[in-house]
Amino acid sequence: MEGDLSGFNIDDPRWDQRTFLGRVKYFLSITDPRTILLPEWKLDWAKAMVEQSRMGAVPPGTQVEQLLYAKKLYDSAFHPDTGEKMNVIGRMSFQVPGGMIITGFMLHFYRTVPAVIFWQWVNQSFNALVNYTNRNAASPMSVRQMTFSYLTATTTAVATAVGMNVWTKRAPPLVCRWVPFAAVASANCVNIPMMRQQELIQGISVKDKNQNEVGHSQRAAAVGITQVVISRITMAAPGMILLPVIMERLEKLRFMKKAKVLHAPLQVALSGCL
Repeated sequence: MEGDLSGFNIDDPRWDQRTFLGRVKYFLSITDPRTILLPEWKLDWAKAMVEQSRMGAVPPGTQVEQLLYAKKLYDSAFHPDTGEKMNVIGRMSFQVPGGMIITGFMLHFYRTVPAVIFWQWVNQSFNALVNYTNRNAASPMSVRQMTFSYLTATTTAVATAVGMNVWTKRAPPLVCRWVPFAAVASANCVNIPMMRQQELIQGISVKDKNQNEVGHSQRAAAVGITQVVISRITMAAPGMILLPVIMERLEKLRFMKKAKVLHAPLQVALSGCL
């Protein structure tokens, strides 16, 4: 059934963004992992529909639900500042499948130094790509700055993981399993501020309630980046702290001792659930 599009504004939030539940619904929509499986033409269709709706020139017979779906795809795959299509790995919709695979393997391959180095490098490469993909377009970074940020974060993560891996050799097994979380947390404290250093230097745009720019603020940038660091560590905590406790108990079961090949896939699956 065709909806009434006379008062429809595709950029109006579908859910009330002044409420926590409204913001949760919005982010669940744009982080839907199913969107990464869609073909390119579908995403291009979504962008075209959004742009046509903004110009008030949607094709006859277009339904409201079609426009809402197009906006969901557009928000999940295109940069909010530049409107450019983002690479698949860097999209927020790839965070669950990508994050669960890397986290599961980091938690499984923690015993040997080569494995620790490899998976910490993979994780930091993934994080750097995500940070670059979702960067603030108003505060561009040079290739040199991005390279330095990536190398600094990777070195921090690897050094922390290897150092603690050696230091905890005689510690209880559970403590050794928590080493990846310590490495990830320390790297986030370096990677995010480094990747967004231009915002700290130049400040970020500050707007009033009517979206009119009133200036730039370095303090706002510092507060925002600090919140990002804290949230990244907090989001990683359930999987990387609770999962080692769960696996430590499961691996003592008789059938788990016989089915060691299932340990890594199980950690990936549980990481995704958490």
